[in-house]
Parts: sequence; structure tokens; C-alpha cells
Amino acid sequence: MARFRIEGGTPLNGTVLPGGNKNAALPALAACLLTDEPVVLHNVPRIGDVNTMQQLLTTLGARVEPLGPHSVRVHAANVHSTDLDPYLCHEIRASILLAGPLVAREGLVELPPPGGDVIGRRRVDTHILALEALGAQVDVNRRFRFRARGLRGTRVLLDEASVTATENAIMAAVLAKGTTIIENAACEPHVQNLCHLLNSMGARITGIGSNVLTIEGVDRLHGTEFTLGPDYIEIGSFIGLGAVTRGEMRIGPVNLDDLQMIRWVFERRLNVHIEVERNTIVVPDEQDLRVIPDVGGAIPKIDDAPWPMFPADLMSIALVVATQAQGVILIHEKMFESRLYFVDKLISMGAHIILCDPHRAVVSGPAPLHGQILTSPDIRAGMALLIAALIAEGESEIHNIEQIDRGYERIDEKLRALGARIERVEE
Repeated sequence: MARFRIEGGTPLNGTVLPGGNKNAALPALAACLLTDEPVVLHNVPRIGDVNTMQQLLTTLGARVEPLGPHSVRVHAANVHSTDLDPYLCHEIRASILLAGPLVAREGLVELPPPGGDVIGRRRVDTHILALEALGAQVDVNRRFRFRARGLRGTRVLLDEASVTATENAIMAAVLAKGTTIIENAACEPHVQNLCHLLNSMGARITGIGSNVLTIEGVDRLHGTEFTLGPDYIEIGSFIGLGAVTRGEMRIGPVNLDDLQMIRWVFERRLNVHIEVERNTIVVPDEQDLRVIPDVGGAIPKIDDAPWPMFPADLMSIALVVATQAQGVILIHEKMFESRLYFVDKLISMGAHIILCDPHRAVVSGPAPLHGQILTSPDIRAGMALLIAALIAEGESEIHNIEQIDRGYERIDEKLRALGARIERVEE
């Protein structure tokens, strides 16, 4: 176990190089099981969740070979097991992404219940219904058993635009016989990354970037070399950090197309001043953070929704920025009923927040924050608490930082390079 010790109140200045997209790396690694040829992935973040996924691939019989700090070769020529390690599955939600490729390749997979962040109920029904539509039989008895004697293309209407269920359906459909049409598909950048990766392996996917995907099944996929895009959630986290720490922050390279609604919310809801220089985001040191009311002076809200709207993974970050903005705003987290439960920790630091119910919080700012002993409950709340500690007066400690490490690579080193006074203490 380890903890962060932070002395807050120091302006942060400098350049941040964002890592590869965490939520693209996990399905990309799972997709390597769909071919017996080597797949080389670049811009893979070195974070806890990626390490766990690589261990899962190894236990299944794949060879996972690092080629550099952020490149890896996966060769799944011999998959000798379809029974997944329950401990490793408990570590990450993304373990469920192995269901689609394994049932497509081997016709069988035993999957313990997936773990990951405890942010509310995270149903797997959509995964089961999608794979059943493609011809898999699913038995549920404390574990999930997927079986198939050959998958067949069909029309799949997802009952929710679930990112991981969409990815599972895509990976199963690329080797199914015939044509699959997935409607109400998620279309986040990491879903698009997966589709482009699979097409480079020989899949035939069209409609990428929309909520209707058409997949022409192929007999086999081949190896490839592919580079993952930058992590727009990490970029959004650093935009929020730059807005509240009174220093100039440069973040790049970025994909501006991934940041349209993120920029809109920070700029048009909280008056964060953001500049763009080619493929670099600049957050200047002069910020006039204030809530911009709706027409007629009505209290505005920040809410999350499927792509291309504001991502759920940045709601915690936006909430912390709101504590430093003049005015009142409603934070409406519609997707997960436990994500806002970390606000009691911000209240203990001096934030002015009323938690109305599991999904809504009213934030009134600005509120000076003071140091506190904290515990990170999940990846995104952990990063939000870290931002709060960096702007608080005095010293803070954050425990259970392994949660933050699951999603942010060497975050303490990146912050020290910007001038932060942060120390990792091993226990």
C-alpha cells in the first residue's frame, strides 16, 4: 500500500504529455485474442488496469512481450485456457471484454463476475443479450459461462449504449458468419479505436463513429501494428487541474475532435479560458472561474451522457473545478448512482456542496479548501481529490492511491514536473 503526501497551494506550470487512452488499450488487448498472429500495439499506457489485462492474457496462454515503455507485442497462437482467474477479474471491470473474443475463437469462456470501480450498479445484461443474439448460450450461476458452436450475424439492438457491451458485440461479430448490424451502439473514441484496430487486422466494419455499426463477418483475422490515440479523459483531468492551480499548463499532443464537449462544458459552464495551438491545449494562468447562468439567470447544470456528450469519467473533475468557481451549479451524474459519494471528502476540506440524492449535487463557490486526510474510492474520484489537495491550504494525505494508479500513469512524477509538492510514500 502507498499514499500521497501533498502540500497544496503551489501554482503549476509546464507541459503535460498525455498517455494513451486507457479505455482503448483494454479492448485492444482483448482483441489480440482474435488472431493467432502477433499484434503490436503502441502508445499503451503503463497503468494498473492495463497490467492486469496483460496478466489475464498471459494466464490464457498468450505471449505478452514489452517492446518499449509504451509498446507491446501480443501473440495468442496458443490459447490453452478459457477459464479466467477470478482474482484478476475482480481487479478490473474490463475483464468482461474477454467474453466476446473467446466465445468467437474458442466457443467457450468461463467468466467470474468482473470487478472495477465501485460507483454503483454496473449491469452486464447488455453483454449477455448481445452475445445471445449472435448465437451464444449463456448460463449464469455465480459465474458466466458463454458457449457457442459458431456465431451468426444478426441485427442486434442494444438496450443501452454500453461501451463495453458494444465492444464485446463487435469482437464477437467480426468472426461470425454473415452480416451483423449493431444499433444503439456506443461510439466513444475508444470504441472507434477498437473498430479501426480490427479493420487493420482484416475485419470489415463500417459506420465507425456512429451508433449503427455494420460488420461483415470474416473467416480469420491477421496480425497488425496499431497506435492508440491519446487519453481524452486524462487530458480533461489536466484541463481541470490547470484551471484551478493558477499556472499556465500546456497539454499535448491531443486529438481536438475528442475534446469538443469537454471544452464546451469547461468554457461555457465554468468560464475556463482555454487556448488551442495546433494540437496542443493551453490553459493560461489568468482564470476568472465563474458559473455562467442559463438564459434568464437560471442555475445551469453539468450532466453526463453517451458520446458525444460530456463523459461520465470527468464528472468528478468538473465538480472539483466548480468548487472554485463563483456561483451555483447543479452537477447531475445520471449514469452511476454512487459516483458522487466522494463529495463528503470535499466537504471535509471546506467545499460548499449539498448532495441532493445519489445522482445530484449542488455546488456553491468559490470555497477555500484546506488539507485533509483522504482515501481514494475509485480512479476518477481519486484524481479529483488529488486536484483538490493540490489547491488546498496545508498538507493532505491520500490513501489507497493504487486506485489512481489504475488510470493515470506516473501521476506524481508528472505533477512534480509541473512544480507540485507531492510525495509518494510506500507503506
